[in-house]
Amino acid sequence: MIYRYGGICLIRNVNKLFKASKKEKQQPSKPQDVLQNNMDENIEKFRSIYDNCFDVVFRSFLLFEKKLAIIIYIDGLSDLEGIEEYVLTPLMKNQANQQQPIEELLYNKLAVSKIKKVQLFADCIESISSGNPILLIDGENYAFSLGLAKWEKRSIEEPEGESSIKGPREGFVESLGINTSLIRRIIKSPALKIQTMKIGTYTKTTVAITYVEGLVDKTLITEVKNRLNRINIDGILESEYIEELIEDNPFSPFPQFLSTERPDVVCANLLEGRVGILVEGTPFTIIAPITFFSLMQTQEDYYQRYMISTLIRWLRYTFAGISLFLPSVYVAITTFHQEMIPGTLLFSIAAARETVPFPALVEVFLMEITFEALREAGIRLPKQIGSAISIVGALVIGQAAVQAGLVSTPMVIVVAITGIASFLIPRYIAGIAIRMLRFPIILLGGTLGLLGIMLGIIAIAIHLCSLRSLGVPYLSPLAPIQKREVKSVLWRSPFWMMDTRPHFTGNYNKYRQSPNLKPGPNKGGDS
Repeated sequence: MIYRYGGICLIRNVNKLFKASKKEKQQPSKPQDVLQNNMDENIEKFRSIYDNCFDVVFRSFLLFEKKLAIIIYIDGLSDLEGIEEYVLTPLMKNQANQQQPIEELLYNKLAVSKIKKVQLFADCIESISSGNPILLIDGENYAFSLGLAKWEKRSIEEPEGESSIKGPREGFVESLGINTSLIRRIIKSPALKIQTMKIGTYTKTTVAITYVEGLVDKTLITEVKNRLNRINIDGILESEYIEELIEDNPFSPFPQFLSTERPDVVCANLLEGRVGILVEGTPFTIIAPITFFSLMQTQEDYYQRYMISTLIRWLRYTFAGISLFLPSVYVAITTFHQEMIPGTLLFSIAAARETVPFPALVEVFLMEITFEALREAGIRLPKQIGSAISIVGALVIGQAAVQAGLVSTPMVIVVAITGIASFLIPRYIAGIAIRMLRFPIILLGGTLGLLGIMLGIIAIAIHLCSLRSLGVPYLSPLAPIQKREVKSVLWRSPFWMMDTRPHFTGNYNKYRQSPNLKPGPNKGGDS
């Protein structure tokens, strides 16, 4: 028994040692803090860090035909032609002055615009991962980061989700450098500031904060930086990650940031004192703070005459209400308040619903869910067949449902008008929020009638009044009321009247143009 017990303990100890050694092999080598003078030691650590990484290239050569050097880069992220022409060729063939410091020699010999001296392994790894090769020299405890990053980029195109009727047709791409250059092409003042930070333990995603100094309140910039610095996550793959991690109310269906692909939209908001957040790897830029009325406006409102823009803006407000309340009002009236319907229309609705086996509440839920499914299918399917299937599917299913007696013709009309009304909301994410709220409002209308709809309206109004976007009231300038800024919400004022800038937080630059810009004939006569 003692032998068996001792044997079992021995086997257990051996198993523990085996598992511990296996874990040590599986864990990658951690980068040391500072580079060493010993080249072999540095290379060994780099190879352990990039173990099983076939695309990481270690290219060794003799520096000025005398000293050992090595360049480390990732194939596909670095400019191979630039490495050969501007680094290897001048450093391998040219002779060097022995009395001149090696750092000064490299700055004189390398035809690279961006050269940065680094001493930490972490900085070297960040540089390599960004596509910038690292040059190591034997006997030196530092390296050089060479600005030779190059990878495939998408060309600048018109954004498909924000088609432009009148105005610029350029859209952001996935490259942060190109996106910031598009903004600088519009706002050429040095007051345009762009600050960057890295977010994501593994992705090290570059996030840029852009604003116009002198127009934005400094407390707003501080608040944005504090919220971004709080983020501790494995990776950032899209700007939506940032939105959900810095918003004021994470349980609200309404978006608290504006997401856009258009540089002109970003610049227009920057000139109003807002902040833009650009994320590497996505064409969508975050704008903050916003209000509910920001989601109901488009940049084309300011690219056409103010009377037309005002009419279209009120059309959006009207159909946003129709999209949210029309199905619930129809269900409530046909179920509880038939006396509100004119006699002729009531007989027509009753005749149409005579063969329908479901109550109006079930009927509208079936049609709304089917319509939302068709809309989602049209988005996810390939473009060549997506729109055709969504349109044909809606026609075929609607006609078949009416002929089968599952739904009534008035219900099909109501759902169709509701769907069309939801397309008038310019921001897709705002349209989704209204579509989500439509279902509980329908349920309230089908169970409590118009009283239930009023309770739903009160609940939504209370929620909107309590909502904030970076501390800014969501319903401003109507709640709280700001008389000067109502002119940009309820209607689109002509440019000569928009002499003041919107006020969000703290101190701000009030006037953005001269107050005497109203056009008209020259009252002083011919000059």
